[in-house]
Amino acid sequence: MFRNLCPEELGISGRDSEIIELVLSSGFKGLDIDLPTLVEQVKSQGFAKATRLITSARLKFGSFQLPIRWQGTDTEYKTDLAMLPEQLDTAAQLGCQRAVTVLAPGSETHPFHENFELYRRKLHEVGDLLAAKNVKLGVGFLAPAACRDASMLQFVQRVDQFMLLLSSVTAPNVGVALDTWHWHLGGGTIEQVKALGADKIVTVTLADCDEGLTAETATLADRMLPSEAGTIDNAGLLKLLAELKYDGPVTPAAGATQLEGQSRQQIIRNAAAACEAVWKAAGISSGGKRVAVGGR
Repeated sequence: MFRNLCPEELGISGRDSEIIELVLSSGFKGLDIDLPTLVEQVKSQGFAKATRLITSARLKFGSFQLPIRWQGTDTEYKTDLAMLPEQLDTAAQLGCQRAVTVLAPGSETHPFHENFELYRRKLHEVGDLLAAKNVKLGVGFLAPAACRDASMLQFVQRVDQFMLLLSSVTAPNVGVALDTWHWHLGGGTIEQVKALGADKIVTVTLADCDEGLTAETATLADRMLPSEAGTIDNAGLLKLLAELKYDGPVTPAAGATQLEGQSRQQIIRNAAAACEAVWKAAGISSGGKRVAVGGR
C-alpha cells in the first residue's frame, strides 16, 4: 500500500504542476486523477504532452471517479456509457486501474427494495465493462443523516446495508472504497474489514472524528485528519491492511471545518504529517510493510 493524495478529499485545487510539486515534496507516492479532464487534454494535446508531468514525476495512480452518472436517468447513464471506452483507454495507458463511486444515500422516487435491485444491476453492468479494461470498482457510502434530504426515501447509510448490497453484486472486480470515517459512523468494525479480504478492498481513505459524534449528528465538514490515537483506530486498520497484503492507495481526508484558514501548502503538509504519525503508530514502513520490532 502507498500514501496517496486526493485533492478533493482535502478541499484543494490548483494547476497540475503545483499539485504534483506539493505531493512530491510532502512524501506522498500516489495521486488521484481527474479522468474526464485528462481525456480532454489528451484529445487536444496528444497523450505524451497531456500526461508528461504526472509520468515524469513517477507517481503511482491512486484512483479516478467513475465517469458515469449511473445513479441518474437512463439517458444520462446511456450517454456516459458511450463515452466510457475512450476514458478507460486513457486510464489503461496510464496504468490507473481503480475507479471509485459513492452510493446516493436516498432516492426521490424509489423505495429501498427497488433502489437495491436497480443499483445491484447497474453495479454489475458497470463492473463487467470495467473488467474488460482490468479496472476495479470501489463503492462507498455516506453514513451521516445530513447527507440525505429529510424528504427523500432512505437508502444505504449503514455498513450492514452496504455489505448486503455488495454481496449481491457478483462482478468479481467490484469491491469497497473503504472510508474509515463513514465506516465508523455506519456501525462498521475492523472484523468486517478483515472478512472482506484484500481482493475486495479497492481504495482506503483515512479520517478521524470527535468522540461521541454519531451518524445523526455528523456532517461531512466534521471529518478530521487521521491521528495515531484517535476515536477511529486508523493505526489498527493499517496493521490489518499490511497483514492482508493490501497494495492500493491510502488517502487522508478532512472536512472544510477542519481546514479553514489554511493555505494549500499547509493542508498538504498537515495531511502528510498525519499519515506519518499513523504509519509509525501502526509499525508500517513508508513502503507499506510491517516493521519488525527489532528494526523500529
